[in-house]
Amino acid sequence: MEIKASHKSSDLSSILYTHFGKEMNFARIRFFALFICALCKVQTVCFEKLSLAFDSGANSTSSLRRIQRFMAKYMLDTNLIAKLIFSLLPHKPPYTLSIDRTNWKFGEANINALVIAITYDGVAFPIVYTLLPKRGNSDTKERIQLIDRFIALFGVDTIGYLVADREFVGQEWMKYLNTMQIKYHIRIKGNFYVRNPRDRRLIKVSRLFSGVKINQHKYLDKIYYLKEELCYLSASCIKNKEGIPELQIIASFNEPEKAQKRYKERWQIESAFRAIKSSGFNIEDTHLRDIERVEKLFALVFVAFTWAYITGLHIHYKVKHIRICKHGRKARSFFKCGLNTIAG
Repeated sequence: MEIKASHKSSDLSSILYTHFGKEMNFARIRFFALFICALCKVQTVCFEKLSLAFDSGANSTSSLRRIQRFMAKYMLDTNLIAKLIFSLLPHKPPYTLSIDRTNWKFGEANINALVIAITYDGVAFPIVYTLLPKRGNSDTKERIQLIDRFIALFGVDTIGYLVADREFVGQEWMKYLNTMQIKYHIRIKGNFYVRNPRDRRLIKVSRLFSGVKINQHKYLDKIYYLKEELCYLSASCIKNKEGIPELQIIASFNEPEKAQKRYKERWQIESAFRAIKSSGFNIEDTHLRDIERVEKLFALVFVAFTWAYITGLHIHYKVKHIRICKHGRKARSFFKCGLNTIAG
């Protein structure tokens, strides 16, 4: 589908109707478009401010009640949202998936979201997610359920490979990925022990890469057991946030020679989290505490994020190129360009 991206909610409404026409009535689709465009304009999830930006002809009090009713009563199918975002992506599968968590605390309520995003050209599009009613790390069951959900929606063949940080390691998790033949590049801790399948010896994984210096990388041709599951290993030496050199060790399903470069794509999901928080939609401004309502808000924010990006993409390629700075990067990201265009 060719996307006619602009700030007008009618353009977005026509796209939403194509995808939701059999699932939502037109009034609901129109509300959805108004909410997304308002969100891009005011760049906060504060309902009062959103209601002022509704381009519907109704007064802000009526718009506010509409928003409140939607959040309180409407049962939003987040699988439909995932399919919408999938259809809007500017590239084709197989995709690089990044899995990560983002969390914050509002009063006594902990908001902890486990998210799978599709990464592309410096950006990550959140596609499926689950809200965890707890603090701390996700568990294996929660991760597997989220991957299974992605596969049920889009098929395992759409997964190029998965990247993840050190939280996402465990025997059952690694076994699942290997059994499903999902290619992965997952960072692991240097104090983990791996087993050499040739002589059965256990060795601390950092010792296999003890000679690697800053800005160097090394990969091993032979496989090792990690958490009783076979994988390939690679490492590079980087400086951490404190400027101290440390090993970045990656466990891979295959192609360890590409692991270090591919793992860098994981950072794109953290950029997406910043975009939905402080540098974009300020989702932490919400006063919602009910998990189901927060889940709906996440869905709307993720659509707004995607819509802003493809609007920026449209502006750059069809209207006016974004200026390139002396350092070789764009003056504004596609996301920021789109957000500013819609807000204007």
